[in-house]
Amino acid sequence: MKKAIVMSVLMLAVCLGGKAQTKWVGTWATAVERPFSEGDMPKTALDGNSLRQVIHVSLGGKKLRLRLSNEMSTQPVEIKSVYIADAGDGTDIDAGTAAYLTFDGKKSVTIEDGEAVYTDAVTYNLKPLQLLTVTINYGKTPEKATTHRGSRTTSYIMSGESAPESIYNVTEKLEHWYNISALEVEAPAGTRCIACIGNSITDGRGSTTDRQNRWTDVMAETLGGEVGVLNLGIGGNCVVSGGISEPAVKRFGRDVLAQQGITDIIVFEGVNDIGGIKDDGAERTRALIEAYRDFVRLAHSKGIRIYGGTITPIRNTSYWSDVREKVRQNVNEWIRTSGNFDGVIDFEKAVADPQAPDTFRKELQSDWLHPNAEGYKVLGKYAAEAVQK
Repeated sequence: MKKAIVMSVLMLAVCLGGKAQTKWVGTWATAVERPFSEGDMPKTALDGNSLRQVIHVSLGGKKLRLRLSNEMSTQPVEIKSVYIADAGDGTDIDAGTAAYLTFDGKKSVTIEDGEAVYTDAVTYNLKPLQLLTVTINYGKTPEKATTHRGSRTTSYIMSGESAPESIYNVTEKLEHWYNISALEVEAPAGTRCIACIGNSITDGRGSTTDRQNRWTDVMAETLGGEVGVLNLGIGGNCVVSGGISEPAVKRFGRDVLAQQGITDIIVFEGVNDIGGIKDDGAERTRALIEAYRDFVRLAHSKGIRIYGGTITPIRNTSYWSDVREKVRQNVNEWIRTSGNFDGVIDFEKAVADPQAPDTFRKELQSDWLHPNAEGYKVLGKYAAEAVQK
């Protein structure tokens, strides 16, 4: 009898405090950048045209909102309308699922330079692990768009304005994302969400375009679509300094900690810092370890678990030297044994040749630095197992 009364009280509390039992949680995200070269911008101007982009979500949900970013541009971007729909093949969508997104009840919005905006929440039957299209009809756009260079997914430009029911006549195909930065779902308060910061290995170089087989995709699938997995990798990125785009020490707050609903962080970055060493490596080793310590401190200050990922092999690459290999081994030993991280994901162990631990297993690499599709599958399943311990 007492048990029944307690259960009734708990159910009443949930009903009365329903809002407190849910939170916004990321189901997809990317790290925004400035264009690095002319090839990072479309040949077809976005002004007055339509852009259809495809994303692979992790969590499902019944209510969602999209974050659009103009943070890396120096001019405003005018958006006439945005609609989402379940993806079909290529440019095809399931028009019956299409839903226009609004901004304070309006279809259009102007995002000022250096700013980002959320759409209003919309009811939508988002399924775990599905492909979703985001179609943006633009007004005037900046000369240099806010982008993510390594989408590993085809985006499509159409001349003029598009509508869900109309044929999407493609003017240009390209493998970049523009302006989209995060998709969030309303989920139970206890939902787990893992933000993964890294370089081109996390970004997916060597994976298969349009197959959604980066290690983070594989991890999300292995976890059954029950955990949010956010890929915040940037190709060519460094932890401390140099590389492409802002280093991790500068972007950690914006790209990782600002994500909604995260409970865990995976740090899998450092190989580009090591690849640029031109001295004995002592200072770079110190700087990497200090940066990792800062990431741990910042995560713990927000009650977030943080995992350290070991740096994968560099033998047979232009990064290789005895000094750089020594630094890689020393940094990996610190990640494994220092006790700073809440957990360790030994990516090196997952892909290294047992007979030559400083080398990728031949069947798992694409260029001896980046995994191939099979290598990403191994990393993703290994990471999923590690975060469930």
